[in-house]
Amino acid sequence: MVMDMGRDAGQGVVELAYQPVAGDFLGALRERERLRRRRGWVRRWAVGLIAFAFVLNASLSLAGRDKPDWFLLIWMPLAAALLLCTPRLQARAFLKLAVRNGTYRATVADAGLTVATDNSTTSVNWVAQPRYRETEDAFITYSDDKNASCFTVLPKRGLPDPADADRLRAILDRHATRG
Repeated sequence: MVMDMGRDAGQGVVELAYQPVAGDFLGALRERERLRRRRGWVRRWAVGLIAFAFVLNASLSLAGRDKPDWFLLIWMPLAAALLLCTPRLQARAFLKLAVRNGTYRATVADAGLTVATDNSTTSVNWVAQPRYRETEDAFITYSDDKNASCFTVLPKRGLPDPADADRLRAILDRHATRG
């Protein structure tokens, strides 16, 4: 819902109401990894190195040049799978915490954003989360520390009218840096 609140057309308030889903957090964590390029790079290379070591160990064992190291043959694929599944596991953990709070109602204004649930209310000013990214499904605001440790997910499905996405984007563009 968009409220003009007696201000000129460039200002306003955008309100969202939504139930969180795992995809909200998964999208935020993926975008966060893009912000923290180095860690994403390390994870991809670690999976590649583990896969290479596994194939090398398995092929040497099959060729009879070396006896199989069962520890490596069992734990390497598990380590690679865990590295690949970490964002999904984190998203599920976030969802478990978020579902307990019921319906989320977010208000985005020039002063900052406020997220109210059935159990709590949190206000964040733009200095605390000065960056944002837009995905196909959501707007995500982030803190500016190197790990982007704090973020807020604003799913587009929470907007009462799809046209409100433009108003929300305008508010974010005024107060936060895209990217």
